[in-house]
Amino acid sequence: TKGDGTARLTAGCPAVTTFSMHGEHNFPARTAVSSHDVALPDGVGDDGYLSVLEEHLPEAIDRARPSLILYQAGVDPHRNDRFGRLALSDEGLAARDRFVMAAARKHGTPLASVLGGGYGADARMIAQRHAATVFALAAANTG
Repeated sequence: TKGDGTARLTAGCPAVTTFSMHGEHNFPARTAVSSHDVALPDGVGDDGYLSVLEEHLPEAIDRARPSLILYQAGVDPHRNDRFGRLALSDEGLAARDRFVMAAARKHGTPLASVLGGGYGADARMIAQRHAATVFALAAANTG
């Protein structure tokens, strides 16, 4: 899903840049505009998602030159998510997280992460995806 709350809260604040990669047909139908929005077609998997991330995120960081990156590491892009409409695997989510951390480190920018997204009947599986995100970010930060 799209990070509408963040985009709305920071709208008009020139000191804040927002970046969102999300399913183009996802909720909500009327979305807030981020500084850098990347809408993806339904069903995008690991390779497509990571390719788009690699194309857009470094440019957004270069342009914004942030002093801090706040990373909302949602697991709703997972292929088994009820609402995410994308098709990342567990490894795809981990690769995403490693790439985001590597991009932050490359720019010398501290990164703080919060968990988000993840919808479905199996709460344990969703919690495991969230935990895997924390571990992937930690491992990438020490590498």
